[in-house]
Order: sequence, then structure tokens, then C-alpha cells
Amino acid sequence: MNYIWLGLILIGVVLGAVTGKMDAVTTATFEACKASLMTIALPLGAIMALWLGIMRLAEKSGAVEKLATFLRPVLIRLFPDVPADHPAMGAMVMNMAANMLGLGNAATPLGLRAMQGLESLNPRPGTATNAMCTFLAINTSSVQLIPATAVGVLAAAGAIHPTSIIGTALVATACSFMTAIIAVKLLQRLPFFALSHLPHHVVTPSVKTEEEVVTTLPSLAHWQRLLLTLYPAIFFVCIWHHVATRSTEIALPISIIQSLSLVAIPFLIGFFPLYASLRGVAVYEEFIEGAKEGIQVALRIFPYLVAILVAVGIFRAAGGIDIMSRLLAPLLDLIGMPAQVLPLVLVRPLSGSAATGLFAEIVKACGPNSYAAQLAGTILGGTETTLYVLAVYFGSVGIRRGRHALAAGLLADTAGVAASLVICRLVFKS
Repeated sequence: MNYIWLGLILIGVVLGAVTGKMDAVTTATFEACKASLMTIALPLGAIMALWLGIMRLAEKSGAVEKLATFLRPVLIRLFPDVPADHPAMGAMVMNMAANMLGLGNAATPLGLRAMQGLESLNPRPGTATNAMCTFLAINTSSVQLIPATAVGVLAAAGAIHPTSIIGTALVATACSFMTAIIAVKLLQRLPFFALSHLPHHVVTPSVKTEEEVVTTLPSLAHWQRLLLTLYPAIFFVCIWHHVATRSTEIALPISIIQSLSLVAIPFLIGFFPLYASLRGVAVYEEFIEGAKEGIQVALRIFPYLVAILVAVGIFRAAGGIDIMSRLLAPLLDLIGMPAQVLPLVLVRPLSGSAATGLFAEIVKACGPNSYAAQLAGTILGGTETTLYVLAVYFGSVGIRRGRHALAAGLLADTAGVAASLVICRLVFKS
């Protein structure tokens, strides 16, 4: 990460001087600084205050432990170094579920909460553990059921079938996900990324087991169980109504997933306080205690946001992306990628907002029904902003040595792009 950051800064400054774009470089620098605080850090702090408060209620009520226990067979294999009953397990599960449903506003705070839990088990502060690297690899390649942003841009541009990229994006993100898991597990065994030569201290986490939670909280009465059954029923009715009203517009599976995404956040915001209250938790006081952490996390990640956004802004404003696109033009012809799509591929690991803007430009220039737009939409839905995710997640817990997390994330992005090329050629060009 040190070399990438330094390279982006130096190359951007030198290119700006050579090409006469120093004004653009200066403007991009200050705009990135402003965006890191006003556009990302402060809104993220407020959103985190909400979700960390909800997560505290879920932990105090024992809901997180029950969720982690239910998925224990899978989690143990993915995270063998994390106790099965640790709160980080539940936070990771909820983060993955939010990512799958495309709930970015919920996924990031839940992921940061999970990183805090993993850091409590870290015997080498400042150095990423295997569990952290695995979790970051999953986040940088998360399986997203519906690429809502890409579909929305295509629909707004008047595409005939804006949802046609959902299937191709799902294949691409599945390939990216599998590559990330395989890469992170193989890379952690390499001597270069080994932990054995690093100093460490013993960490003895204080974690309540599920049995302890049950004994310290009152059992639910029959009427309380009935209420917890009726509450989800209301949302199932909402989902059914939404699916029924849109059944003639889009395919049934897509309509069901979109409906789940629509009601997921209101459901969670209401369910965990209700469940915690029924278990005897002082919901308001505990929510406030959890929410206090939100602003603190936002302050911790702010320097990391400034660093990565300034570097990316300078490099892009100096014309680095355009130069790389021209140099790689012969390779594009060989693999069958339209030249207009390459800037999106190069920017995607660096900045989500910039990648979305480039996708909108591709749709406008080439047309919403063009192969370039379909391929770009698939890439946008099948890859993730790897460097941004690493900067925010590692920055929230003060990790300076990320080990193999970056390599695994970039390999996952490469696999996602390659899979997008193959599946889009088969689906849209056949």
C-alpha cells in the first residue's frame, strides 16, 4: 500500500507538470480533501452511529450470538482463528448479508464493527490477522445479487432491458468471490506474508457464550414469541404486495430480491430494538452507548480517506488514466474489450463514485443498449473499490501492515473483469 500510494502521488504530480495540468491537480487535491470529510467521513459517522447502536442492541439481546451459531459450520472454515461465539462473527454475517442485498449504507458500518471485533483478537496490533485479510477479501469481492447502481443508470438512459446485466454481473461477482477466497487462503501461507516472524502478545478475549447470554437474560413468554412471529409477517405482506404490483414489469426472482432490499433496513431497525426490549435490555440507553462509537470511528478513518482520495484525485486529474488507456490499447483489441471501458476498469479499484461517473459517460457515449455499456455495467456490478475498502476498514482499527489483503483483493478484481469479458461475450454477442 505504501508503494501504491507513493506511486499515485509522484506519477500524478510529474504528469501534471509535463502535461501542463497543474491547475487540475491542485483543484483535485483540495476537492478530494473536502470530499473525504464532508461527503464521506461525516455522513458515514452519522450512519455508523445508527447501525452501531442497533448492533449493540443485537449483541446485548443475544441475537448476534444466535445468528453466528446458526452459520457456525461455514464461519469456522472461513475464520478458524475466531471463536465461534465471538461478536465479530455475527457482525461479519450481517455485513455479508447487507452486501448481497446491495445495502451499502448498512454494510460499511457493520463491516467496521466486525473489524473492531477482529482487532480485539489481534495479538499483533498494527498488523492484519488472517481473519482480517479473509474478511477484507470477502468485502472486496462481495456477491451482490442486484447491481442496483448499474441497472439504475441503464434504466434512466432508456435501455430496452436494463436488468439484462443482473445475470452476467452475478456470474462475474461469483467468480471474483471464489478467486478472493482461494487467493487469500493461499497467500497467507507464503513466507513473505507469514506472521511467525512478527512479535505478538497473547490475547484472551472476554466473550460471552450463547449459554451465558441465555442465563443472564429472561426467557421469552408465549405472547412475546407470538409478537416476534407477527412482526416479520407484516414485512412478508409488504414484500408480497411489492412483488405483485411489479410482476408484469420484471422477472419474478428479480422482483423478489428488489423487494427484500426495499424492506430489509426498516425491518432490521425495528426488529432488533423489539427483540432486545423483550429480552429485558434497556434499549434506549444501550443504543446511545453503541451510537457513541460511530463518530469515533469516523474520526479514525478520516486520515486514511484523505490519503487515498487525494492520491487517486491527483493521478486521475493529471491524465494518468488516459495515458494508461492509450498504452494498453493493443491489449484491448486482443482480449476484445472496447477502449471506452478500460478507464472504468482502471478506476474501479480506486473510487466507486468515479467508476459510476465513468459508467454513465460510457452509457451516454455508446448508448444504453451497446455492448460497451452492457460490459461496463457487468464490471461495475461484479467488482469492488478494493483500495478504498482497505483504507477505510484497516484505518478504522489502525492497521498499517495489510499483508496479503491487497493482493487478494486485486486478484479478485482481475477475476471479476475477466469473467465479465467471457460471460458478456457469450450472452450479448452470441
